[in-house]
Amino acid sequence: MSRIQSLFQKKHKRVLNVYCTAGYPELNSTLPVMESLEANGADLIELGMPYSDPLADGPVIQHSSAIALENGMTISRLFEQLDGFRDRITVPVILMGYMNPVLQYGFERFCADAASVGVDGLILPDLPEYEFESEYGAIIRKYGLDFIFLVTPETAENRVKKLDGLSTGFLYAVSSSSTTGSNKQMTSVKDYLQRLESYQLTNPVLVGFGIKDRESFDAACAHANGAIIGTAYIKALEGTSDVGSVTKAFLSTII
Repeated sequence: MSRIQSLFQKKHKRVLNVYCTAGYPELNSTLPVMESLEANGADLIELGMPYSDPLADGPVIQHSSAIALENGMTISRLFEQLDGFRDRITVPVILMGYMNPVLQYGFERFCADAASVGVDGLILPDLPEYEFESEYGAIIRKYGLDFIFLVTPETAENRVKKLDGLSTGFLYAVSSSSTTGSNKQMTSVKDYLQRLESYQLTNPVLVGFGIKDRESFDAACAHANGAIIGTAYIKALEGTSDVGSVTKAFLSTII
């Protein structure tokens, strides 16, 4: 059983996944941020690999990616930073990023290195379903990594069920067809989340995009297993030299 599956067996509701950008706010912030997230209540960490053209990300996360790249963050350097991190961090960790830099690194090499350091799963929003099925899914499975697909309010029922069948770990329910950090009112996505509930999906569902405070977290958790917070946390980290205090204060407003 993977760490992600084990998490959802132990905790069915109010699972909190927090996104952070590797190498932000400083190049060597990656592990201190991750340790602070676990220490202050995050159940799952989604670690963003900075990229110059992050299609699904809003301006705040794009800006954090740009700073991380300026700081010198690369996939190779990230794996160097993550070497031995399992001695200090026990929660599941997912790498989120885009295909271009992963392909440049070498897809199988990337999966092998991710698995060897103790990463649990991947989110690659621009990996097409067909290519996952025909080529990349087998490599991901070979290295024991979970893979999480995204669905939106516009995704048809049959496609939701297909992507649920291909996903392992959980299904990422995007709250609206927009970029991260949008001001979508969670009450307006209630029908969408109830519809996903009615499909009796195989995987747990986590809701992302627009989750920023206790109210939106509660609203998301009412009809899903939990939620993903990214932009609001990245905003909180901006310019700080005290990752621990900022993370503690931020998460205390969520859970």
